[in-house]
Amino acid sequence: MLLEQTMSRMHALRLPGMAQALEEQYRNAAIADLGFDERLAMLVDREHSWRENRRMSRLLQMAKLKSSQACVEDIQYGQGRQLDKSLMAQLGTCQWIRQHQNLVLTGATGCGKTWLACAMGNAACRQGLSVLYVRTPRLFEELRIAHGDGSFGKRLVALAKTDLLILDDWGLAPLTQSDRNDLLEVLDDRVGSRSTLITSQLPSEHWHAYLDDPTLADAILDRVLHAAHKIALSGESLRKSVNGVSPKRDRLG
Repeated sequence: MLLEQTMSRMHALRLPGMAQALEEQYRNAAIADLGFDERLAMLVDREHSWRENRRMSRLLQMAKLKSSQACVEDIQYGQGRQLDKSLMAQLGTCQWIRQHQNLVLTGATGCGKTWLACAMGNAACRQGLSVLYVRTPRLFEELRIAHGDGSFGKRLVALAKTDLLILDDWGLAPLTQSDRNDLLEVLDDRVGSRSTLITSQLPSEHWHAYLDDPTLADAILDRVLHAAHKIALSGESLRKSVNGVSPKRDRLG
């Protein structure tokens, strides 16, 4: 009865991890030989782990990663991709995000840009950082709708609070003047305070012409490229079958 009452109070105090650990301790006779301090430490550790796991699950859900299983531990370095292992290991620590730097991934279709971006997003979530993945054309569509229903300001605030914003498929479609203005607003809120990861088939040296407005292009690119790590992926498309067997879809992008 005392155990049930204690567990009930733990749940009331929102300590489910600790409650579960306490129940397991009562079922394990060997734990009875441990001292009070050790048993208490085990309860606290379980609660901490439970909260961290719950937070990570929530961050991953909110990130909406296209390749949810992508992770930096599975990065492929062969097939002429010219990926620097030391650089990728450094980026995998997410220190660049904490220092509010950007990351630009360019390369032909199928070379793994999207998968690699999602792997970085996954790493960020596992380290307690907020992430949002969105295809750039879709973002512009959402912002147009936000202008219409009056939620544009609220949407900008939400984007500005995200530690890592992943803009996939940059440069696929022509931009309107409104798109360019909105893009500058989004990026300006992130300079020096948040990080942006961009993937594009278009090499970064062609972005100025793509933006098609010299003044806004200068402002946008200054905010993106000034403090950015740039990786140009090469090699054959990962979508090509290898010995007649197609590679996993979550390795593509």
